[in-house]
Amino acid sequence: MNLEDAVDAEGVVCAVGAGGKKSLLYALAERIDRAAVTATVRIPIFDEHVARVVVTDDPAAAVREAAEWPVGVVPEREREDRYRGYDADRIASIADAGADAVLVKADGARTRRLKAPGEHEPQIPDCADVVVPIASVRAVGEPLSAAVAHRPERVAELADVAVGDEIRPEDVATVLAHPEGGLRDVPEGATAIPLVNMADDGALVQTATEIAEGVHDRADVPRVVVTSLKADEPVKTVV
Repeated sequence: MNLEDAVDAEGVVCAVGAGGKKSLLYALAERIDRAAVTATVRIPIFDEHVARVVVTDDPAAAVREAAEWPVGVVPEREREDRYRGYDADRIASIADAGADAVLVKADGARTRRLKAPGEHEPQIPDCADVVVPIASVRAVGEPLSAAVAHRPERVAELADVAVGDEIRPEDVATVLAHPEGGLRDVPEGATAIPLVNMADDGALVQTATEIAEGVHDRADVPRVVVTSLKADEPVKTVV
């Protein structure tokens, strides 16, 4: 299965979690004819991943007028290394502007491999069609700490473990499948398709598959996608 089909990448697709959000958005942007990349939170500069980034208060107009794809739309360059994101309620106008998919970074994780959302996260627009909660299989075997997890105390609470414990596949599955974890604030009518990334060799694919099976044990989702998003063929298996 190709990546865009694996995550049902049409309409508004929101990436949340840790360990591959930006990689997913950019990989999808390469594969979709008319993709718009944006965010509801801060996003690192991504000009190299799209044909053009438009800094604008009218993102819908920028998408309607785009001559090259994929196009990025953001409201402001906050500093040299990152853009700001739009308020979540602005995304609906972009969705109506003619792109085949609007790809949205909807939370942050500070480059960690696992996360649990904070009080004001994620920033998923009500118009979302698909939400992709992401975790990295490479968190497994590491101690639960701030070096690996964003908000490790919250991860520990959701997974019923202690900070410092070794992260197990079932812990990652629990966080991805938890209604206050990976599935937090998924809008009614949107489809949640969890994704386990960084499965870069056979052993990691096996561990990621174990996580995926654990997600199915804990949540009603149509599939869990196992990926190595920086590979030429990123989908390794679908569970």
